[in-house]
Amino acid sequence: MESLLYDWFNLLIRMLHAIAAIAWIGASFYFVWLDNHLEVPDDKGKARGLAGELWAVHGGGIYQVGKYRLAPPVMPQRLHWFKWEAYTTWISSALLLTLVYYGRADLYLWQVGKWPATPTVAVIASLLYLAAGLLCYELLFRFLHPRSQQLFNGLLALMVAIACWLASRLFSDRAAFLQLGALLATIMAGNVFFGIIPAQKRFLRALDAGEEPAAAPMLAARRRSLHNNYFTLPVVFCMLSNHYPFLYGHRFNWLALIACVALGAYVRHFFNLRHRGQLKFHIPVIAAAGTLLLALGLAQTQKNIAPTPQDSASPTARKSLGNPMSLVETHCQGCHSAVPTEPGFSAAPLGLRLDTPQQVLAARDRILPTLRNRYMPLGNIAGMSEEERMALIAALETDEVMAVQKTTFPDSSP
Repeated sequence: MESLLYDWFNLLIRMLHAIAAIAWIGASFYFVWLDNHLEVPDDKGKARGLAGELWAVHGGGIYQVGKYRLAPPVMPQRLHWFKWEAYTTWISSALLLTLVYYGRADLYLWQVGKWPATPTVAVIASLLYLAAGLLCYELLFRFLHPRSQQLFNGLLALMVAIACWLASRLFSDRAAFLQLGALLATIMAGNVFFGIIPAQKRFLRALDAGEEPAAAPMLAARRRSLHNNYFTLPVVFCMLSNHYPFLYGHRFNWLALIACVALGAYVRHFFNLRHRGQLKFHIPVIAAAGTLLLALGLAQTQKNIAPTPQDSASPTARKSLGNPMSLVETHCQGCHSAVPTEPGFSAAPLGLRLDTPQQVLAARDRILPTLRNRYMPLGNIAGMSEEERMALIAALETDEVMAVQKTTFPDSSP
């Protein structure tokens, strides 16, 4: 019952997070698009104090959007703010991080061979990682950005690259990409909380007082909003990446993460330029070529560094470790079973059940990558040895062993 309640709570928070994130990203995309499409107003618009205007059609209606140089002659009674999308996204993501990665750090966050010695230390490292990343960004933005945007951009790129490498050393392979995404999302929410909203409040207070608003805070707020716009695609990638162990389970996963973040920001740059009427078709071509090279490079390096089953597990060694199904029973069926025994699982993850030899053989193409990348068993909570891992890989890959499996295990219903 507790596992079922946990799953329901997880689902509801995840739904809230996804909906809020869609609203936040949609608002970010829309306002950057809007700013880039504003046209010089006509004489009547200029007389009203407009800096730009836009005509659009949507949902069976025609809209006129105008942006004032400062403010309208009379402030409206209701002024809409765009902040709760960001706050709700971050708060719900913090709840998910706590529920899944901190609550079961032994399974999801911590991994043998990483720097933290225990799951508890890994949780502390995660909190420090997020706080330090936000602090570094704020210091760079507040003290360096006003003096040199180019130097700021270069140091920000270096900071993100270091954060990619550091995540691969501190956290499990599964959690590393997500931690980088959480860091970028924290910086984005910080941009809203520490920069954009305070600047807008100061702007309105100055207008109410009949004073000329300072231009610098609003310009800084616009820059923060643009940074958030460039972070969106890398963050979305990081949040989806834990479904793809061929990326995060690779020996050079931190380099792959740097490449994917850079490609995501580069693709976003294409759309931002396009909104300003600049069609740079070489950008998506270069991005596509970069993605292809990344895929080929990861495949080749994985092939070069991965030991072959025949080299790692001889027939004699495999025989001494028992039949393959006994390894599955010991190391896999705790989660991947019709009735999981591992705490926190009310059903088999992804619907993958491995109760019978037939189910194991049918899922061979799904199992092998996770074994090679050491993503499974999750957190290696069952203590699978390297010899057992290679023996199971060999049993699933080798035709001779497959034939032995078919005669060793009696036929049973899935």
